[in-house]
Amino acid sequence: MPGRSESTSEAPHILVVDDDPEIGALLGRYLGGHGYRVSIAGNGAELRQRLAHEVVDLVLLDLGLPDGDGLGLLREFQVYWHGPVIVVSGRGESVERVVGLELGADDYVSKPFDLRELLARVRSVLRRAQLQRASNATAGTIEFDGMRLETSSRRLLDRDGTDLGLTSGEFELLLLLLKRPNQVLTRDQLMSSLHGRDAGPYDRSIDVQIGRLRRKIEADPARPRVIKSVRGAGYMLAASVSQA
Repeated sequence: MPGRSESTSEAPHILVVDDDPEIGALLGRYLGGHGYRVSIAGNGAELRQRLAHEVVDLVLLDLGLPDGDGLGLLREFQVYWHGPVIVVSGRGESVERVVGLELGADDYVSKPFDLRELLARVRSVLRRAQLQRASNATAGTIEFDGMRLETSSRRLLDRDGTDLGLTSGEFELLLLLLKRPNQVLTRDQLMSSLHGRDAGPYDRSIDVQIGRLRRKIEADPARPRVIKSVRGAGYMLAASVSQA
């Protein structure tokens, strides 16, 4: 499912993936009325087709699709497409939210949703993606603990040169930690920078993302030495960092 995720047009292109034509039409009208180009895909096959041939800036993904589970599509995104994804689903259970975030979703909105809240989430995710592209254009390579993060290609190479396959969310989180090495960042600071809002009392999405990132970069994720937890405070990248 190869595709492009960097827009070449002025209006960001949002791909809504939902098998309910009423919801697709509603989001098309609403987001279109706020200046976005909107395309609709009713299933996974249409999603793959559009990503293969169109420039898409953001995917709004329903999990319940007629030809497969949306969570499976999120797994595919880790390999073939690295643009931002907001899961929009009627599955409001916390386990679904956690799994979606673990698989690389940038945000998660439960149905029924408030259109204004969804618009705010869309704007926040697109704004972060735009800022990240601008940052990548001027950045180079960041080295830490024997690993190398290539910011222009968004690749993390391990000590043997193997590409560790970061998702969009993992890349942004790691880059944020690398920009402030050996400093404690609270969950609210991380949530605000990554998702544009503070963490609620039961919101563990940052912990989920940290855990996913640790499984890729730590020799022993159960005893992390690169991304350390600071009890009662937050997280800290405990390594020397150099940038080329």
